[in-house]
Amino acid sequence: MPLLDHFHVPTSNECSWASIHTLWAGAIVGRLNESVLPSMYRAEAQIHIGSRVEADVATFEREPPGSSTSVAPGNGPVATMLAEVWAPPAASLIIPTLFPDELEVQILGSRAGRELVGAIELVSPSNKDRPEARRAFVAKCQSYLEVGIGLIVIDVVADRRANLHDELMRAMDQPEPFYFPGHSSLYAVAYRPARRPGGDQIDCWPMPLTVGQVLPTVPLALRGGPTLPLDLEVTYTEARRRSRL
Repeated sequence: MPLLDHFHVPTSNECSWASIHTLWAGAIVGRLNESVLPSMYRAEAQIHIGSRVEADVATFEREPPGSSTSVAPGNGPVATMLAEVWAPPAASLIIPTLFPDELEVQILGSRAGRELVGAIELVSPSNKDRPEARRAFVAKCQSYLEVGIGLIVIDVVADRRANLHDELMRAMDQPEPFYFPGHSSLYAVAYRPARRPGGDQIDCWPMPLTVGQVLPTVPLALRGGPTLPLDLEVTYTEARRRSRL
């Protein structure tokens, strides 16, 4: 199915962008796990949209008076729950920041446990709308590439003009020839970090996307492993089918 504009009517009235992005991430996970990834890899979705408020101090319930304790042979009583909570001193500095939306598919390798070897980022509107949000998104992408993690960025946000690939290239001090051809605001980009005899390099596949056109197949590079095909058209079609679009 051709790409729709999920940020303007009539499509935005039928299905929210957050819903289609979530379904698309799920379809990508399903596609990778069912038919693309070798058995030693597994894809998982990490989705957090909007404000996330988490307690900054863990609270542990003390063991009620008179409750029992377990005894380990030769080691004496062993408390069944943590009895004390350590509190740090007041912070000397409090730094304002912005935690960006996460619409991410992670590819984990099982050879060394749950090691992150690849990532697919689906851009949200808030990833593009403010300079500090763009910097946060770019910093995350750059940190992946600098440790050799293969990366795909998919941006179908039609109501924001920023190009996050271009901002990534600026953050990496790359000149104009490395910017996105035509400065498209809808695109998919695949990155493959590689260590070669001539020096460290990142292979890059920038692909403009157009509303009304089918989506491409992009290369998904796995650190220390193969480069595999990810069919965006098949996964997007599945997301549309599930959302009845």
